[in-house]
Amino acid sequence: MREITHFIDGASVAGSSGRFGDIFNPNTGEVQARVALASVSELDAAVASAVRAQQVWALVNPQRRARVMFDFKRLVEANMDPLAEMLSCEHGKVIADSKGDIQRGLEVIEFACGIPHVLKGEYTEGAGPGIDVYSMRQPLGVAAGITPFNFPAMIPMWMFGIAIAVGNTFILKPSEKDPSVPVRLAELMMEAGAPKGVLNVVHGDKTVVDAILEHPDIKAVSFVGSSDIAHYVYSRGTAAGKRVQAMGGAKNHGIVMPDADLDQAVKDISGAAFGSAGERCMALPVVVPVGAKTAEAFREKMLAEIETLKVGISTDGAAQYGPVVTAAHRQKISDYIQLGKDEGAELIVDGRDFALQGYEKGFFIGPSLFDQVKPAMRTYQEEIFGPVLQIVRAETFEDALALPSNHQYGNGVAIFTRNGRVAREFASRVNVGMVGINVPIPVPVAYHTFGGWKRSAFGDTNQHGMEGVKFYTKVKTITARWPEGAVEDSAFVIPTMG
Repeated sequence: MREITHFIDGASVAGSSGRFGDIFNPNTGEVQARVALASVSELDAAVASAVRAQQVWALVNPQRRARVMFDFKRLVEANMDPLAEMLSCEHGKVIADSKGDIQRGLEVIEFACGIPHVLKGEYTEGAGPGIDVYSMRQPLGVAAGITPFNFPAMIPMWMFGIAIAVGNTFILKPSEKDPSVPVRLAELMMEAGAPKGVLNVVHGDKTVVDAILEHPDIKAVSFVGSSDIAHYVYSRGTAAGKRVQAMGGAKNHGIVMPDADLDQAVKDISGAAFGSAGERCMALPVVVPVGAKTAEAFREKMLAEIETLKVGISTDGAAQYGPVVTAAHRQKISDYIQLGKDEGAELIVDGRDFALQGYEKGFFIGPSLFDQVKPAMRTYQEEIFGPVLQIVRAETFEDALALPSNHQYGNGVAIFTRNGRVAREFASRVNVGMVGINVPIPVPVAYHTFGGWKRSAFGDTNQHGMEGVKFYTKVKTITARWPEGAVEDSAFVIPTMG
C-alpha cells in the first residue's frame, strides 16, 4: 500500500513512531494509502532543519526570495492538473473545485511575490536635531501551520507563502485525512529554489500538535480548524510565549431582503450551501428570508433548484459536488439531520438516503433543506459542515440583523438586496468579521485579509494581506545620530524631539 511520508530537510522521511493513519478514497470508500504519524523526534528533526535553514534564508535579500515565489507559482500552475486530481482523490471535492482551492492559494503566493515593496519599512529624516528614525520588519525565525482537511492546498499556501517570503522557515502539519498535496507543494518549493529546510511537512495527530505548541524554537503558530481546538491551540500556544492566530468554526448567514433578485440569490445560496458538500468554513448554511412572502417564494425556488443539483464522483465534470471526506464525517452530518427533525424543524429535503449507482460505498450525502428552524435549536447553534441548508425566518430587517450578530460564530455573512442604503447599514452594524453584499461567499482577495470574529477566530491578527505580513514579522525601530565636532553633554532626562 502507498505510504505518505514526512518531508524534512528537503527529503522524504518515513518516521519512527510506527503509527499510521488511513487515507480513504471518498468516492469508493476504500483505503488507498496510509500516512505516517510523527513522534516528537520527527518534529524535532524538522525544527532543527528549519533553524539551520532560517539563519541563511533570512540573509537572502527580499527580491531573491520573491524570485523563489515566482518560480514556485510557475511550477504549481504547470502541475495544476495532477495536483487537482491528487486533491480530489483524497478530499472528494470535484476537480473544478480542487483547481479553485489551488488557485486561491496561488493568489496569496502572487501577493508574496511583491514582498520587497511590503518590507520597505518607514523613514523619517530630521526627526530631531541631526536625528533620523527608521523602522524595518524582520522575520520571527521558525513558524508553524496546522491546517484542516477542507482546503489542503489553499490554506497551507495562505500560511507558508507569506511566512517564507518575509524570511522565516516553516513547519507544516497538514490534515492527516488528505496530506498528499501539501507534501507535493513542499517538493515544488524546493524545485523553485528554496533551500532544504525552508519548508518541512510533518504529519500527525495531537502528539505532534502539542509538540509544536511547546517547542521553544517555534515562534509563531497559525491554525485553521474547529473552534474548540482553535481555542486550545491559542491558549496553549500563547501560554508558551508564541504568537498565535487560530481560526475556528462558522455558521454563516445569508439575509434575503424582499427586494432581492430572488432567482440570483437562490443560485448563489445553492452554490454556497452545497458546493464542496458544504465542507467550507465560508459556506452559507443558513438563509434568513425577511417577511413571510419572501420566505415562501425562496422555499419554492430553492426546492426547484435542489432538484437540478447533480452529486457525483469527484472526477465527474458535470457534478456540482462530490462525497464528503470520510464515513465518520458523513455519519456526523446524518446525525445532525436527525437531530434537526427531533428538534421540530421541518425537513423538506432529506439527503441521507442518497446513493450513487456503482459507488454505493462512497461517502456521499445528498442536499438537505430545513424550514422553520429556530435560534434555540442545536442544529442552528452548531456547525454542521455538510450539504445542509436551514431556513430561519425573520419578520423584519432588525430581526434578520440580530441573528448573525448574536450567534456564537462570526466568520462571514451575506445580504441580498437592491437597496444600497440597507446594504450599507447592514455592513456597518452586523457583528461579523467578513460581509458580502450580493456576494454569497465573501472571502477577501489576497491583498486584503481573512478573519472572523467571536468564536470564529482567536488572536488579533488575520490571515494573508498586510495582516499576514504583520503576523510573521517583528518591527525594529532605529533612532540614529551622527555627531561631529565638540562633545555634547549627555541628557539626564528622557530625550524628546522638541
